[in-house]
Amino acid sequence: MATAPRFESVPAVREGLRSVDYLADEGIAGVVYLADRLQKPVLVEGPAGTGKTELAKSVSRMTGGRLIRLQCYEGLDESKALYEWNYKKQLLRIQAERQTDATWSEIEEDIFSEEFLLTRPLLEAIRADEPVVLLVDEVDRVEVETEALLLEVLSDYQVSVPELGTVAASQIPLVFLTSNNTRELSEALKRRCLYLHIDYPDLEREKEIVTTRVPGISEHLADQISRIVRSIRQLELKKPPSVSETLDWARTLVLLGIETVDVDQAKDTLHILLKYQSDIAKAAKELTV
Repeated sequence: MATAPRFESVPAVREGLRSVDYLADEGIAGVVYLADRLQKPVLVEGPAGTGKTELAKSVSRMTGGRLIRLQCYEGLDESKALYEWNYKKQLLRIQAERQTDATWSEIEEDIFSEEFLLTRPLLEAIRADEPVVLLVDEVDRVEVETEALLLEVLSDYQVSVPELGTVAASQIPLVFLTSNNTRELSEALKRRCLYLHIDYPDLEREKEIVTTRVPGISEHLADQISRIVRSIRQLELKKPPSVSETLDWARTLVLLGIETVDVDQAKDTLHILLKYQSDIAKAAKELTV
């Protein structure tokens, strides 16, 4: 089950991510490097829209590994995360076998075989022969009990299927779990992971992200956007603008042919940057001052 290292060094990770337009600092690149060398999952926490999910996607693009995504939600269970049996197909086989002399033990052995197994993201990542990046997105949305489904996978990179036995990984996937801190995760889950916190970028890094990700934008406009967004984030808002919303705003201004943002233009387009009317009103007032 040994997997050859994917990265030569921390700078190689940083350059690789830059090649797919993800601007990682030394801390982010270092954790990705260690996750590969130590073969441990990464728990990525931070505000929504700061690039947590995009990090996993970028690592997938950089390495050429297949991205397998488990989107978490309240009520997620084993049948959607690990596997389930194709009951309709099993029933048809049972009905067909009843017309023969097959014993129940023979029928049971038949219907609980690979042919009837429906793999879900966690088992799919374990069974894959090719390199895989597994993204467990918004893990804080599931119930505490559901986290137990992840523990065997994250500890030993294997899944127990009672009818088939233990399915062990033939290669170790790179695993990223993202959390928006809507609830505290269990100690058992945290203990199995490397920890990475991604916050809003500083002024210069956000400007660099904007110039990299928004075609045709000028240095001047990127700088102005980054400064305005930074000042808005200082306000007490229901939801501060994320990096993805900064990029949406930048693309909007470029499409409108705006080279220098004045107060009226900023106020007229704040709905791209902010998602609550109370936040828009606060920001508009701040821009007018």
